[in-house]
Amino acid sequence: MSLFTDSTTNPGPGSSADSPRSALSGSLLGTVLVTGAASGLGRAIAQAIGTAGGRPLSLDRVAPEEPAGPDDPIICDLADSRATEAAVARAAEAAGGLDAVVTAAGTDACGDLGDVPGADWDRTVLVNLLGTAAVVRAALPALRTSRGRVVTVASTLGLRALPAATAYCASKFGVIGFSRALAAELAGQVGVTTLIPGGMRTAFFDRRPDQFKPASDAQLNDPAEVAAAVLFALTRPAGVELRELVVCPSTEPSWP
Repeated sequence: MSLFTDSTTNPGPGSSADSPRSALSGSLLGTVLVTGAASGLGRAIAQAIGTAGGRPLSLDRVAPEEPAGPDDPIICDLADSRATEAAVARAAEAAGGLDAVVTAAGTDACGDLGDVPGADWDRTVLVNLLGTAAVVRAALPALRTSRGRVVTVASTLGLRALPAATAYCASKFGVIGFSRALAAELAGQVGVTTLIPGGMRTAFFDRRPDQFKPASDAQLNDPAEVAAAVLFALTRPAGVELRELVVCPSTEPSWP
């Protein structure tokens, strides 16, 4: 008798036993909604999905300069949760379903709590945490049908707090708590992975005041390398879950 469970007898997320996944796409990836897909990590993930044969659906406040797939981008501000839910529901219906969602959109508001304008502080939490929840909430009916997967994007600053980062830390600690609870809630129905990236070479830091930018000699990861880790999570066989995935430079100062 085998010591291992045959996944065909107990299909988990990603299983083709009761899923239209193979009908939606010829690849294991299928149709994947990616937020923040106009730039940075989100763009790298959307491009990687398209290159691998999947169907990326790009959602952002602006359209990407180079589309990752043939579908029109979904223009939406994640700070508006109800508008986000409506946009994701429409996209899922128009696409004929979803096989996965990756919530890569993010923003920050650096500075001491008393120095950051309240609207900027609030927006960080609205986009990073509540926007993540809104996207997943609206996608759940489609993901339950496909027995698909969710990849939320937190940060090493969701595990370790630093000064002058109260908004960002609050939002990313929240994403980790949300994702852990979601994984427990959806166990056996929808896969949930939390990506915890360190610093990357993207335009994310360009908006920051100079004192909050990485040093010129800082080691930062290529977002394409982090995107490859996301694809690995999305293509695990049924019943195999990567619950949390830390991908950071070897000299990442915010880890451990």
